[in-house]
Amino acid sequence: MSDYVRNLWYMAAWDHEVPDGGMLSRTLLDGKWLIARLPDGDYAMLADRCPHRFVPLSKGRLDGDVIHCPYHGLGFDRSGACVHNPFPAPPPTHVRVATMPIVHRHRGLWFWPGDPDKADPALIPDFAFVDREGMSRSRMTIHGHYELLTDNLMDLTHAEFLHVTSFGVNGSIFSGTQSVTKDGSGAIWNNWDMEAVTPPDWALPLLGDSAPIDQWLHMRWHAPACMALTVGLARTGTDRRAMVVPQMVNPHIITPETPGSSHYFYDHEATEEAAALARQVFVEEDEPMIEAAQDALAGQDFWDARPAILETDAGAIRARRRLMQLRRAEAA
Repeated sequence: MSDYVRNLWYMAAWDHEVPDGGMLSRTLLDGKWLIARLPDGDYAMLADRCPHRFVPLSKGRLDGDVIHCPYHGLGFDRSGACVHNPFPAPPPTHVRVATMPIVHRHRGLWFWPGDPDKADPALIPDFAFVDREGMSRSRMTIHGHYELLTDNLMDLTHAEFLHVTSFGVNGSIFSGTQSVTKDGSGAIWNNWDMEAVTPPDWALPLLGDSAPIDQWLHMRWHAPACMALTVGLARTGTDRRAMVVPQMVNPHIITPETPGSSHYFYDHEATEEAAALARQVFVEEDEPMIEAAQDALAGQDFWDARPAILETDAGAIRARRRLMQLRRAEAA
């Protein structure tokens, strides 16, 4: 049974990663794919391999809406059909390149690796908040299975241990209340709400005192691994109206590259300080633990390893079980 659920939208790239009239090659779900930005503003997604002698089409050129192979000059349109033959013969109709549906939405490029007849753009999770000023959108490759990254993000209690200097919540989550719910869109929410707790150290200069605050960490998950984190801090006793900082909402969107690596799409304020903090959180703090977990499993299935399950794992476990249900449905 495939590890990947096929009839879902995955994110392939931020739109700025594909230049006007240009192409991007990326490994997605174990395959090499080419994304081209066409003159009419649309995008095409083709397998990055010429069916003739198998060289990457990304080494060729995009001329209008036709991608030309660098080896023998065959040209392919957005549908994957061969529409140009440089030799004195019609383009061979039996030669085609595999394609996938691709949609531009919320500054991202979303692809559907399953049945194209089921590729309804309305099923793309709502990340409309990403389209805002003053933010930079970034991507990095994390050396870990995409579900291990989901486990990490759907259980934010690790912030008390890994992110003490960068994102720590100063012990407040230990006295917080967790709730795990599902909404009408099919999203699973893993929410932590802390009332009248000690503010984190980074908030003290903004408060001007150490009066207690209310803090909340709400994580929304859509299959396969599309998450949005809401972080809020407000002075206690103000019904969350006296905000310490404006409420923050950020995307955490994971797309498998291979079974052992994942694309991590996120955003941050458009400053070098914010970019450095993001790298610290993801690369220096999270990634070593995710890599260590993957190395320890050594290819063993997560459930076969008989993991200890804590109450705080409720959100992550519900996400894993939902993916199991989807896999079984597709296998049937």
